[in-house]
Amino acid sequence: MRAVRATVVVPGLFALTYKVIGDLQMATFAAFGGFATLVLASFAGTRRDKVVAHAGLAVAGSALLVIGTAVNSSPWVAAAVTLPVAFLVLFAGIGGPNAAAGGTAALLAYVLPAASPGTLDMLGSRLAGWWLASVVGTVAVLLLSPRPPGDRLRAAVAASAGALAARLDAALRGAGTDADRAATIDAKHELLAAFTATPYRPTGSTVADQALTSLVGMLEWATAVLDDGLREFPDLRAVAPVERDLFAATRDTLRRVARLLAGGAEEPDLAGLQQAIAASVTALRRMPAGDGDFADAVHQAFHAQTSALTVRAAAVDALIAARRADPATAADQARRWYGLPAARMPRLGVFELAWRHANLRSVWFVNSIRGALALAAAVLVADLVGVQHAFWVVLGTLSVLRTNAAGTGSTALRALLGTLVGFVVGAALLLVVGTGPVALWVALPIAVLVAGYVPGTLPFVVGQAAFTVVVSVLYNLLVPVGWSIGVVRIEDVAIGCAVSLVVGVLFWPRGASAVVGDDVADAFREGGRYLAQSVNWALGLRHQEPEPARAVTAGLRLDDGVRGLLAERGTRHLASQQLWRLVGGTIRLRLTAQSLASLPSPDAGPDPVSDALSGQAAQIAGWFDDLADLLVRPDAAAPSRVPRVATRIPTLQPIAAAATTDTLPCTLWVEQHLQHIRPALDSLVEPAAEVARLRRIPWWR
Repeated sequence: MRAVRATVVVPGLFALTYKVIGDLQMATFAAFGGFATLVLASFAGTRRDKVVAHAGLAVAGSALLVIGTAVNSSPWVAAAVTLPVAFLVLFAGIGGPNAAAGGTAALLAYVLPAASPGTLDMLGSRLAGWWLASVVGTVAVLLLSPRPPGDRLRAAVAASAGALAARLDAALRGAGTDADRAATIDAKHELLAAFTATPYRPTGSTVADQALTSLVGMLEWATAVLDDGLREFPDLRAVAPVERDLFAATRDTLRRVARLLAGGAEEPDLAGLQQAIAASVTALRRMPAGDGDFADAVHQAFHAQTSALTVRAAAVDALIAARRADPATAADQARRWYGLPAARMPRLGVFELAWRHANLRSVWFVNSIRGALALAAAVLVADLVGVQHAFWVVLGTLSVLRTNAAGTGSTALRALLGTLVGFVVGAALLLVVGTGPVALWVALPIAVLVAGYVPGTLPFVVGQAAFTVVVSVLYNLLVPVGWSIGVVRIEDVAIGCAVSLVVGVLFWPRGASAVVGDDVADAFREGGRYLAQSVNWALGLRHQEPEPARAVTAGLRLDDGVRGLLAERGTRHLASQQLWRLVGGTIRLRLTAQSLASLPSPDAGPDPVSDALSGQAAQIAGWFDDLADLLVRPDAAAPSRVPRVATRIPTLQPIAAAATTDTLPCTLWVEQHLQHIRPALDSLVEPAAEVARLRRIPWWR
């Protein structure tokens, strides 16, 4: 459908503006504007979302077109202006998937006038061509779009929640099997695949979109929490009745979350789930600490309540994502997403979002700087060298620039090969059909059809070849010069590729892999700090609420960094399972701290048990600092051993018997959280050591 839209619109607009209206500038910008709108930009969402996105592209493109036309008279001014303009356009992708998807199309509106001869008196014709392409292209997208296959991410969320509910139901009936566990793991992998399929988040910056993003993380966490609990208690008929009722309420909530995300009208029963949680808490508090079954009761309650609280948070996210939650609930939940204290407004505005990414640990920030430097250099080089079509130099730079030097070099070779193939095909076409207008008008829609179909379906080389054929036909309609236009394009693309390669070598040649290593280190370091604060808060040793903002920001940067790494072309040295093991470790650490931070802080002073648990939390945080040092400084020593949480319930019981009733649940709850995080630490050392080993290898190898 993308190819059909481009075939109908681009030649049609070109014929209207060139043959009927007779305006060369309008024809040029209508043709390239149509290509930008219909091929380079691919917006997702509802029809309303697409209209808004195309309108935004039209407005942004108009502003960029004006700037590009104003600065093209001086190569030094054009290069200087290109730096901030290109950076802002690329960095704006942090705003959501449609903002990211429209970046290249918007840049085309700038580089075409900035690197082409022209004066300000041409501005009216150029804007008319761009707006004509924008309006007609938007209408074509609305009329000629395939039936939406459904929101893959929402469907994956519903499937994950449904699989978890089915596994809980089987365990409650005493009929759980390995197949039930495998189904939840498969559903989680499908959910992660849907969420990480693009190099940018598939959700935008609205409250509903942020809720859906949070829901993905909460269901991944719920899968891990429930798996841990059901490994220890596979037959839930054997647990205490109050905990069995809580597991049943958790199952019912998951079922309703699945139905709600699948389009149903039934909402999760949050009040019923909260009552079941309260009943479990009350039963545990009423049980004497000296009871012989006390340790088992605490263990059961921990798994039941942790699962229920995780699912409750997921249910609230689901209500917000479905636009069923009241504003107060959405505000409270948003504070958790953004890591804001209760006194702050839960709104992550454009400036605050940009501030959190304004760091060399952010892939968006680094890539935006690299892209801006490369485009500015291309504009300057093209003007100083005096090539016939400077625009193709800049476009060649943009098309091959990747996040690492190796990927850029590999893509540059394919770009040159594709351009050469396109030149040969175009030259053969022109030799066969000639440069007569009738033959070229017949060839133009065929060439556009192929060029519109190739992206995302055939290799990059084929796309370059198809686009070169379109250019050959298009320019020969404007000025019949024959096959020599293909030679010019090969020269220009070669210069652009060289610029990209030089910039790639000089600035962050390792690309996203280096940034991701630093991001993982930051996530571990900030997560450990957050965990230590949360433990002291839950024990009553800290009276100021834990500060999650830095841990949340580190997780946000890591998510984008991993997407950039997975999207890189070229050799990928780190196995994906090792990468996800590290990412999963950071998520488990942060959410464990978040769970502890959600507990009420007791009004209690230090005691031996609390001091011991606080010391162990500090030891775990220190271990994560050592792990982070290994990732940041490859020559650092790996953590010598995993911290051992020695204070199991039987050991604590004599001391706990002397503790106050108010502090006992807190100490036991903290102890269970530390026990829960302990088994995951062993699995992090090997992938971290592998990252350190890879970082010692020169980037060109």
